[in-house]
Amino acid sequence: MDIRIDRESAVPVYLQIRGGIRDLILCGRLPDGFRLPPERQLATALGVNRTTVLSAYRELKADGLVEAHVGRGTEVVAQRAARSAVEPAGPLPWRQLAREGSVREPDPLVRDVLALTERHDVISLQAGLPAAELLPLDDLRKVQEEILDRKGPEALLHSPTEGVTAFREALCRHMVPRGIRSSPEEILVTSGSQQGLDLVARTLLSPGDVVVVEEPSYFGALEVFRSARVRLLGVPVDAEGMRTDLLEALLSRQRPRLIYTLPTFQNPSGCVLGAARRQRLLELAWLHQVPVLEDDSYSDLRYEGDPTPSLKALDPFGHVIHLSSFSKVLFPGLRLGWIAGPRPLVRQLALAKQTVDLHSGTLGQWIVEGFLTSGRFAKHLSKTRAAYRRRRDVLLEALAAEKVPGLSWNRPEGGFYAWCSLPEDVRPAALLAHAASERVAYLPGAASFVEEPPANAIRLNFTFAPEEQLREGARRLGRALRAAQAEPRRGRHAVVGTPPIV
Repeated sequence: MDIRIDRESAVPVYLQIRGGIRDLILCGRLPDGFRLPPERQLATALGVNRTTVLSAYRELKADGLVEAHVGRGTEVVAQRAARSAVEPAGPLPWRQLAREGSVREPDPLVRDVLALTERHDVISLQAGLPAAELLPLDDLRKVQEEILDRKGPEALLHSPTEGVTAFREALCRHMVPRGIRSSPEEILVTSGSQQGLDLVARTLLSPGDVVVVEEPSYFGALEVFRSARVRLLGVPVDAEGMRTDLLEALLSRQRPRLIYTLPTFQNPSGCVLGAARRQRLLELAWLHQVPVLEDDSYSDLRYEGDPTPSLKALDPFGHVIHLSSFSKVLFPGLRLGWIAGPRPLVRQLALAKQTVDLHSGTLGQWIVEGFLTSGRFAKHLSKTRAAYRRRRDVLLEALAAEKVPGLSWNRPEGGFYAWCSLPEDVRPAALLAHAASERVAYLPGAASFVEEPPANAIRLNFTFAPEEQLREGARRLGRALRAAQAEPRRGRHAVVGTPPIV
């Protein structure tokens, strides 16, 4: 091997030897399998000590150019190393690479229900969606044309992370009937309320923190909090909302970082937090210095009874973060929601949002602003409320007509959902199997609890399906319930599980 050493160079001799051999390997003069001279032999030839050569060989091994084998000496493996660098052994283990806790396996019952809803012959009482046929498409076309004529390309450019100023001003006016007085600087526009939940979790929570939630609660929020790797503690809900007496007992033992509540037409139970409990919740939040996240996505959809002020409107301490959305009443595909909260928090949430999506869709903000300021939204809301009130009554009357022993439900004054308690002799897995056969979908109650639910229950949506489909869906559900009741109770030899839904 032709290796030259410069004794006067500042480069250590072992690195000069390593560089000389490396050059010979890379130019192809030393092919794969070539055995380098033994350390002692090369040291003698170059007039250096053996340790110097040994150090050079170690560097070459670290470079991936040679391998040392007992009894065979040191061999060149440059080409094998090159091939291994460009020829991976197989696909990357994506599941293992994902951060622990960032992805959760869905509840098997929920997974099966979602699979069921994809079938075109299925009547969905599960969807958390408004009625597509009631969306004001003609008004949408007019508003969009007006915006494009007035704003031109500006309506399709970037907007501030906080949201279009005119839209935030319209949101301030929109919240006045809820009793909320806010300024545009206290509002952050989000891509639906789901992003709002995520931003709050990112900003306020760390793994291991305690978060108090209602039980049952919105399953999408539970998934956000679980992804944040926090500890969830549930407080039971009754006909008047969250049990604040039980919350008080919990707060005496725990120090949560956040209380999450849906006080008006709660998802999934449809209940409304009573006035006395609202006041007590705010007092407890102040006493224990805990922020309250108020998810208020359904309050516009009141069908009867007197309006209830939002928690944000009643809050004299500045502890409430108000979260809402237009997805339940107007064009859910636009994905527009908002957060109203203290300025310092809104600034932090805006920084978090900036790293996620820069801003929510500019054109969508102008469209909804146009609906709010022109009176079109109020007109659409009035029409929608009337239709949903009829659909609620149709579904509940159809359930009553089935006369299923042991089946009961509430009569919500607003929102999307009826909460049904199942007969004691009905197993959730058995009901799901029969519902699949009957081609009707619902949300299993288990999805809305932190731990195992204390009783069998399901959530039924009455806004998405037309009236005749609601009647037929109730009939199908009734048949599924009776079939599940007729099954023998699970015994020692019973088969556990549900058939696949295809």
